[in-house]
Amino acid sequence: MRIVFMGTPEFAVPSLEALAAKHDVTLVVTRPDAVRSRGKKLEPSPVKACALELGLPVLEAKRMDAAAIDAVRAMRPDLICVVAFGCILPDALLAVAPLGAINVHGSLLPRWRGAAPIQRAILAGDENTGVSIMRVAHDLDAGAWCRQASTPIGSKTAAQLFDELAQTGASELVAAAEQIADGSAVWHEQDPSQVTIAEKVRKDEMRLDPAESCERNALRVQASTDAAPARCKVAGRGVRIVLAAPAGDGNPDVTPGTVSLCHGRVLLGCGDGALELLRVKPDGKREMDASAWAQGLRGANGSAWERA
Repeated sequence: MRIVFMGTPEFAVPSLEALAAKHDVTLVVTRPDAVRSRGKKLEPSPVKACALELGLPVLEAKRMDAAAIDAVRAMRPDLICVVAFGCILPDALLAVAPLGAINVHGSLLPRWRGAAPIQRAILAGDENTGVSIMRVAHDLDAGAWCRQASTPIGSKTAAQLFDELAQTGASELVAAAEQIADGSAVWHEQDPSQVTIAEKVRKDEMRLDPAESCERNALRVQASTDAAPARCKVAGRGVRIVLAAPAGDGNPDVTPGTVSLCHGRVLLGCGDGALELLRVKPDGKREMDASAWAQGLRGANGSAWERA
């Protein structure tokens, strides 16, 4: 089957690799090179880098204008596969391929349509999340889906879920493409009454708050990403919290808004108990275990912590 693939971030790479192993990927469309790290140099998207390694032709596009759509049409695709491409796809593009366009979305639709489904599922305390293979439709993430796969969230971090769902999405995408090609795909329309929207996570949402519960603050840490990290100030020092968990019963009582240093452990007093920090990244320093960081916090026992 002739496929045009559209995607940009690391999440899309397993899907491209899986499709290229089984089908004729005639063109890869991705966002242009951009400054993606602290080096301040233009770098290719992860999808572009993967495509070049696989020897696949690449089209870089900021938006799918008439010229970009013509380039896709010239490839005569049977199917267009989209994974986190990064811009709105016009209806004219969706009509190019006889089998249409499908998308890998990182949630169990209709729950969490939108830009940040994985983080929103964590922040909401959902028990499960997953991937959906859906038709690309005019409205955002509103198309019918033909395959879904779920996974428990548990204590998995956003990064761990991104990696897991990227792999699951790749296998589900390949299976969906085969079912669409042979006509066996079964489509399920989304129930509008069950729709929730996964808006982009703002940095201010991820600031730990001593007035809130341990669970709420722990979910912020679990959902943390480089783009929206979980942060606070401890004894006046800014720090990113990489890994944390409610301290649970049998631990010292810690007054909300104060820090307890106990045998190398760092506990933050929250509204209903203590949050134990496990890994941190202090401003201007490397990531480290909280026990190592605690050695530099001597004298801070009983001091205040606050929103960053």
